[in-house]
Formats: sequence, structure tokens, C-alpha cells
Amino acid sequence: QQVFAPVVDVNNNADNPVINVRSYGENPADVARFAIAFTEGLQAGGVLATAKHFPGHGDTNVDSHRGLPVINVSRERLEKTELAPFRDLIKAGVGSVMISHISLPQIDATAVRPLKQAVKASYTESEVITEGTTTPATLSSSVIQDILQKDLNFDGLIVTDAMDMSGLTLYFDQEEAAVRALLAGNDILLKPANADAALRGLKAAVKTGRIGVERLNQSARKQLAWKHHLGLDKNKITSLEVIDRVVSNNETRRLTTEIAENAMTLVKNEENLLPLSPATDKRIFFLVVTNSENPNSSGTAFLRVLRQSLQNPANIDFGVIGENTLAPEVARIVERMKRSDLVITGLYGRVRSGARNSVGLPDTGARVLRDLLQGDKPVVNISFGNPYLLKNFPQMKTYVVAYGDMASLQRAAVRAVLGEIEFRGRLPITIAPDAPRGTGIQTRIKN
Repeated sequence: QQVFAPVVDVNNNADNPVINVRSYGENPADVARFAIAFTEGLQAGGVLATAKHFPGHGDTNVDSHRGLPVINVSRERLEKTELAPFRDLIKAGVGSVMISHISLPQIDATAVRPLKQAVKASYTESEVITEGTTTPATLSSSVIQDILQKDLNFDGLIVTDAMDMSGLTLYFDQEEAAVRALLAGNDILLKPANADAALRGLKAAVKTGRIGVERLNQSARKQLAWKHHLGLDKNKITSLEVIDRVVSNNETRRLTTEIAENAMTLVKNEENLLPLSPATDKRIFFLVVTNSENPNSSGTAFLRVLRQSLQNPANIDFGVIGENTLAPEVARIVERMKRSDLVITGLYGRVRSGARNSVGLPDTGARVLRDLLQGDKPVVNISFGNPYLLKNFPQMKTYVVAYGDMASLQRAAVRAVLGEIEFRGRLPITIAPDAPRGTGIQTRIKN
């Protein structure tokens, strides 16, 4: 009955490797507006919302699944940007807040150093050691008690980000992390790397008096109160059989389609390639470049709808380049692309928490894309994920942002590219000097 959303981070750092499209944008007021609507929808349906990642994970260039990010800014700057949407959301009645593993030297200057024998985090295959880090917000009473509870007047449930992320495990063992998290003000210690170790640490701290029994009872009472509020004292079990009827019915699918079709954003159309005609006799190559762990699944929805929508579907060829695509296959794709009249690129730089290449395109695919853009062949580029790709490929003359790889967004992208629906979206972030927040070419369907 608790959802760990909405993301209330203000994504004002284009190099952020983990927030990106998880954020509502770079403007605090916009983030607050959407987050409040999301929260009210959840909580009106009897589900507890959780605003995250307090005090703000937007202005980082380190993924806290891999290391401890540092946001070295003043309280005044935090108040203006990062804290603003949290403050509005708390006033609107959000029931829970999640604390992030982020170092804030100007808020809590207590230094921390990596352990000699750190527990390897479950989220990542490689970790990032950051110099000059200070106590993570998750373990800081200055962040939780002084700012969140006292200054922002929050009295709801406080939950840590996952305790098995490298932002924590690099610097604290699970026994000590659990004790410090509780003392700092957290009520729920989420996903310890070793639950038995966390419990051992808490029991030992209670036994020695480091943690008072009343402190435990305080968090227990808050959890019980929320469980009662959500009706869990009467109905503890959710029926798996009814979930789809509740959250994936015809009404929600219609809403999903409406949101997707209004989101399509045409950032550049310098060659007036869009919209394409469904009756075109051009040979089209659909090139998928993806950082997905399952590359062959990327682009399937777009390709299927494109074939259904074109009058000459036999004119469509496609190829997929992932992180492990072998050189001979890449060469075959490049040769087949040469025989096309038009290339549509589906760029699936999706957010992958903990991954080394968390929002970027694989190197091989990026090279193929760069060579393609330097040629004479017309190219329609569609980002099904990281919208900032234009920053790395400024030579793109046609650029569409779809914001994600969900099937609804891929279907909407086909309809917009073929002129069946209008491009109505506007960028919620700045992705290039010539593409600031608010950019979006608005198209009209020709009768």
C-alpha cells in the first residue's frame, strides 16, 4: 500500500546518470505541480505516496547506486531549488519522504572515508569512490531532523533509500548504518544488504542504551498508524488476481495513450522531414541503438506500429546495435542502411540505475550514428529515453523526444512522425543552447 514515488528531484544537471527522465523537469514549480497531482491521485486511492530523493538528487553526476554523490551548495541554494518542491508537497499532505545517500558538506561536514572491506552493493558491477565526502543525508540528523522535520514541518513516515546501495555500503557496515539511520530520524530502513546484520546492530545499540526503546516505539507507532489509516488492520493481503483490473483497465490505458500522445516533442525539423507520409515509397531503415540489457526487445513496438501504418511495409528494414553487438553484425547493418532512402533512428538511452552506462548509448552505436549524421542521407532521430542526447550529437537536423520506451510512447511516436497526431510537447528541461526549456515545434494536422 506504499509507492516509492513521486520523484521530486529537480533535474538541473544534464550529466545526471540516474535521475534524468525520472524527474518532472528542471523548474522547481513544475516539479511540485506534477508531484502534487501524482501524490493526490495515489493517496486518494488509498495508497501512500513517498516523495524522493530528499533533499534532492537532481544536481549530481554520480549515481548513488554506484557511489556517494556530493552536492556542495549552500542552504540558500537548496532552499531555492532542491527543497522547494518538497516543501510544497509536504504542505499538500504527502505521507512519506525517502532520504537519499547524498553528501552535503555545507549542511553536515562530518567526514566519512571508504571502508577497507566494504560490502559490494547489489545494484552495480562497478563502484565510484568520491574524495572528500561527508555523512550521507540518510544518516544525518542535520538533514532529517533539522531540515525535514523541524524546518519543513514534516511528521510523516521517513524511509531510507535502499541500504544496499554503494552510496552507503562503501562507507558503513550494515550494523552501524542501521543504527545511524534510526538515530538520524528514519522510520523504515529499506532493503539492507544484510538484514540479519542490521538487526544485530540495532539490538546491540538498544542493549547498550545507544538507542532508547522509546525511539524504536516512536517509529513503530508511526508505521502502525499509517497501516491503520490504509486499512491494513482489516485487509492485509492484496489479491494478485485483481491488480490488472484495478491498475491496467481500459480507463488507465486510455489515459496512458492520451499522456503519451501529448508528450511527443519535436525539437528540430530543419529539413522539414516530418511529418512523413504513410503513402511514401521511400525505403526506410529503422536503426535501433540501445543500452538495454535485452537489446532485441528495444524498438519492437515502434517497428510493429510503423509496419502497420505504412502502405508499403515491405520497404522497411531494421537493425539493432546494443552494447555487445559484434563487429560483423554492425558491418551488415551499416551496409543495409546504405540501400535505404531514409533512416529513422530509435535511440534507447534509457535510465538504468547502477549501470556504468546508465543513460548513454553504447560506443559502437554512437560511432555508427555519428558517421550516419555526417553523411547525406536524411535521418529522423527519436530519443526513447535520455532527452539530452542532442548535446552529444548537435549535427542532428531532425530530433524528436519521446521520453521513454514504454509501448504507449513508441506507438505515439509513430503516429506523430506520420502526421496522424500533432506534435504538442515542450521540453521540461534545457538540452542544448538552442533547445532551452519550453522548446517544442507545434504541428497541425493537414485536412
